[in-house]
Amino acid sequence: MSRVRVVTDSASDLTFELAQASGVVVVPITVRFGSDELPDWPQLSSDDFWARCKASPTLPETAAPSPGAFVEVYQQAAEDGCDGVVCITLSSDLSATYQVAQAAARQSPVPVHVVDSRMVTMGEGLIVLEAAGEAAAGGDLDAVVRRAEGCIPRTSVLGVVDTLEHLEKGGRIGSARALLGSLLSIKPVVQVRNGIVDEESKQRTRARSLRYLADKVHAAGDLERLAVVNGAAEDLDVFLAMLGEAVPVTPTVVDLGPVVGTHAGPGTIGVCMLRRA
Repeated sequence: MSRVRVVTDSASDLTFELAQASGVVVVPITVRFGSDELPDWPQLSSDDFWARCKASPTLPETAAPSPGAFVEVYQQAAEDGCDGVVCITLSSDLSATYQVAQAAARQSPVPVHVVDSRMVTMGEGLIVLEAAGEAAAGGDLDAVVRRAEGCIPRTSVLGVVDTLEHLEKGGRIGSARALLGSLLSIKPVVQVRNGIVDEESKQRTRARSLRYLADKVHAAGDLERLAVVNGAAEDLDVFLAMLGEAVPVTPTVVDLGPVVGTHAGPGTIGVCMLRRA
């Protein structure tokens, strides 16, 4: 039986339990608070991250893992008798992690195929879980890659952010739109499209933006997987009630991790959907 190890980065927002249960290895991305550098996942919890954000005079920053972090994981796969590695990263337009994982693959003692998910948070995570399922079923390297790449066009990520300040300061969305949103007190809905974060809708109130997001899930059709991500949002239960029992599948609810939380900011609620083929 083929043994393929699935690897991802911590921007996928997989919980420790989800990663462990699916046999996925997570390489942490670095979060910086001034001169303090902290490896994400599982060392930096969401609660600790948001507490540090409140106490910090400046917004945190993120940095891609070192090539050595990926090389170490690839070498461990070889020592464990794996035939190869499929490494699935967040969008290459949002981070250098994809390029770093590719560079590390050239030093791997086993074949490595790096997949650019074109996604982030649990949009990336759902693709990873599908790939891990293929690997657990005995799929070879090519089969696991096909499973992952086949999920990418069927995956969507939308989110309600409390402010565009974090996205604008992090360079993830245009400053003109951030200014417009702040002037008009708009509660924007953003999406990951073509590998980048873009504005999807403008809503006048937080309640309307959450209702809009819930309606998007209800209209999504036949879903294979659904995840709800929460960045210290006090109204998470309100949103889950809006989803109700009409959703096609039971959502997996996870905390928005420090990497995505750095750029999305507190109060973010997102939905990550994988449509059936």
